[in-house]
Amino acid sequence: MAPTRIAAAAAHFGRDLDHDLGRIGKLIADARAEGAALLVLPDAAIGGYLADLRRPDPEALPPALKPDDPIFEQVAAMAGEMVVCVGFCEADGDDRYNAAVCLTGDGVLGRHRKVHLPAAEHIAYRAGDTFAAFDTPAGRIGMLIDYDKTFPESARTLALDGAQIVACLSAWPASITNAAPKLSQDRQSRLFDLYDCARAAENQLVVVSSNQTGAAGGMRFLGQAKVVGPAGNILARTWAKAGLAVAELDVATEIAHARRVLNHLDELRPGTYRSGR
Repeated sequence: MAPTRIAAAAAHFGRDLDHDLGRIGKLIADARAEGAALLVLPDAAIGGYLADLRRPDPEALPPALKPDDPIFEQVAAMAGEMVVCVGFCEADGDDRYNAAVCLTGDGVLGRHRKVHLPAAEHIAYRAGDTFAAFDTPAGRIGMLIDYDKTFPESARTLALDGAQIVACLSAWPASITNAAPKLSQDRQSRLFDLYDCARAAENQLVVVSSNQTGAAGGMRFLGQAKVVGPAGNILARTWAKAGLAVAELDVATEIAHARRVLNHLDELRPGTYRSGR
């Protein structure tokens, strides 16, 4: 297969949907100029994230959009031939989910609802209940949102479902309980990078990790978008700045190379593992 160019975005998004669409359009245009076949935008790129993770204000939540909201047609039109993953707040009756959709100009390819809800996020969202991979022109992809990637079982489930690429969409802030003077010294900054690299290495696949930047309420978002190879090696990154991390690789060949001697998925022993407490 020919090499594929993959882009992960670090950018700030808020409640103004028109402004968000403008920024999404600019990032898609920038990714297209880089020759990217896949662009992973942050969690909550449509409508913004919560302003307070510990005490979300029920009167100031992100706008909840139905899966068939016309805004997704606008994103799809901008995406064209590119595969784009984008996060938003999904409305399902009276329930709200922190969700992501993967699409091209031809329509929706896959969806995900965040399964693991940290802190008081349950006040704002209900939890999803599944992880599933899906086929795209850029390869077989699975999606995780934020805290999902903290749990190895999340990415492992996608890997066992054949995912070659795991798109991790985040609105991941610096520590809100033990703030560091510099983001580089922040505990959550270290964990964000650690989880990205570990999920790629343990499953021997590609991780494309996006994140928000800037601030919302009392939170500072980390940025640190990156593309990680199947050996856990960072191929491209934005550090704390807004922008695109773009890497070119032959995904199938790199995965086959990583698994040529030690194939972690083939060597699993599920009968020896505990599935819960």
